[in-house]
Amino acid sequence: MKGFDVNRFLSERRPAWDELEDLLARVEREGMRALGIDGARRFGKLYRAVSSDLIRARTELVDASVTDYLNDLVGRAYARIHAGGGQRGRRLVGFFVEEFPRLFRLEWKLVALSAGLFFAGGTVGAVAVAFDADALGVVIPEQHQAWTPDERIARDSERGDHGGHQAAQFSSFLFTHNIQVSFLVFAMGLTFGVGTVSLLFYNGVPIGALAMQYHQAGEDLFFWAWILPHGIPELTSIFVAGAAGLLLARGLLAPGRRRRRDALVAEAKRAARLVVGVMPVLVVAGLIEGTISQMHEPMMPYWLKLAFALLVGVGLFAWLLLAGRRRGADA
Repeated sequence: MKGFDVNRFLSERRPAWDELEDLLARVEREGMRALGIDGARRFGKLYRAVSSDLIRARTELVDASVTDYLNDLVGRAYARIHAGGGQRGRRLVGFFVEEFPRLFRLEWKLVALSAGLFFAGGTVGAVAVAFDADALGVVIPEQHQAWTPDERIARDSERGDHGGHQAAQFSSFLFTHNIQVSFLVFAMGLTFGVGTVSLLFYNGVPIGALAMQYHQAGEDLFFWAWILPHGIPELTSIFVAGAAGLLLARGLLAPGRRRRRDALVAEAKRAARLVVGVMPVLVVAGLIEGTISQMHEPMMPYWLKLAFALLVGVGLFAWLLLAGRRRGADA
């Protein structure tokens, strides 16, 4: 029976090892994507072949230096092949830590326009109630028409906050609802922006009307302590979603030298990143609205709720305005 020929093994298999090492060097410099589909397939085939060579070298007791070399080569290739999950995780963190805040700053004019449309609606609602008390039946949601501000405050003070299970259910409903509203405001940009503009304005009207109602009742402190803790992140998210919808409208209405379809696709990719970026903010807003926003005096002093709202606002805008700032990064 013919024995194992070490020299022949080394001479025949060395080219595959060298090729894998060359590909590894490129992957370690430029990433796996640099190989392309065919290169990645070749990389995987060589990895399996060299793994078999390592097993053969160990079985036949080939010189330790060769075994160590193959072991190192296979280990490096394995690490590159199975590094995808970690890279995705890093990309996800990088998106929220750097890319999304930069995109927010790049599109700040559309975010400001979105906020302006909302507050224009709020102004209309406030003025309507200030000059005509009967307008309350038209401009505020039905669930707020059952009580006057004084009756609501008395009811909430007696009831206290939601129980733990009820608070969790309420929070789940709120952030699911808020995410749905955000996607609707975004998607309505496909109506050449008419739907997005209308929704932003329409949703501002009842907020302004309620603010005026509580102001006339002398309950401004209760109202703002009730609204602001969740309202700051929630409304900021709605404004960003509105900006995303206006981006779609921009692609349709002002494609420039691009075909309208190409402009829409490009703006849609940008807009989708804006919407995805505010999803965690909406979840946080829903959690706050279902818990802290529903706690009133004497359980939680109004000043403490307002201080909490200020803290949330500072943290939110520190992230949006400062995160990811590097020289030239916002260009």
